[in-house]
Amino acid sequence: MLLIVRELAFGPMRLSQLQRAFPGLSTGALEQRLGRMAADELVLRHRYAEVPPRVEFELTDAGRELLTILEPLMRWALRWAWTPPTADEWVDVTAMFRLAGCVVRPPAGLDAELELIVEDELELALDLYTLTLRRGEARVLHEPALDADAVIKATAPAWADAFGPAQLTDGLTISGDGELAELFLSSFTVMN
Repeated sequence: MLLIVRELAFGPMRLSQLQRAFPGLSTGALEQRLGRMAADELVLRHRYAEVPPRVEFELTDAGRELLTILEPLMRWALRWAWTPPTADEWVDVTAMFRLAGCVVRPPAGLDAELELIVEDELELALDLYTLTLRRGEARVLHEPALDADAVIKATAPAWADAFGPAQLTDGLTISGDGELAELFLSSFTVMN
């Protein structure tokens, strides 16, 4: 359930989009979990009268509150479960981006956008996320920023180094508001 909450933290998603996030889970099992979450008023199910039919799921306010549970779990994992990846190991750094809404605590009054970019070795953007900070809340969108105050770019391995135990940020390219970039990066710092 918490993994579904994590995925829906961006906003409404179609069943097919959610299914891609859980490749080992059958569509029927995912629909059953979403149905239970809807019955518990954690998600809303929107059915649109289109051909083909479109159904989207989004978190309710009660469902969004579950995001606060993910922060201590993530901090525990960063401290105790994260090990430097082996050469053939893949790290899903975008999962860290999706959790940013749980761990970034913006100061009151801050209204800003931070664009997060995963690049390939040729510096071509592979994936774009935007962290919006408004009214004391952080929210992550899976889309380019409209008016980014800061941009952080890196390859997936460099992002993994920045989020890992050593927190090596020399592989990141930061432009714009450096304090905003530091607010984001320091939110993933784990005190030993």
